[in-house]
Amino acid sequence: MSLDKPYMDVPGTTIFDADKSREGYHLNQFCMSLMKAENRARFKANERAYLDEWPMSEEQKQAVLNRDLNRCIELGGNIYFLAKIGATDGKSFQQMAGSMTGMTEEAYREMMVKGGRPVEGNRYTEEKK
Repeated sequence: MSLDKPYMDVPGTTIFDADKSREGYHLNQFCMSLMKAENRARFKANERAYLDEWPMSEEQKQAVLNRDLNRCIELGGNIYFLAKIGATDGKSFQQMAGSMTGMTEEAYREMMVKGGRPVEGNRYTEEKK
């Protein structure tokens, strides 16, 4: 029996709920492993070999290799865990967020200073009826 999830109807938004948490468990555990310097060094030395030690889906591994954080989120990644990948690459959270929106770091910073993205279009589709 599937749960009614009206909150899943926000265009352009992936909701991290219990189902996504289960889907991304190993991806997120991989990210957390990057908190240790020795694991970061192993990952940087041979990313594919290190990823193959984790029981993640091939799609999840490829998203990490491509640094496609939006895809990682679609596949159950949590942005707070995924930030460990960015830190391993020497990127700030602001740089990562900018790349996820298709904006430069400077454009992203300017948008956030001005109050963030507009709310138009960021509502349940059902609310528009």
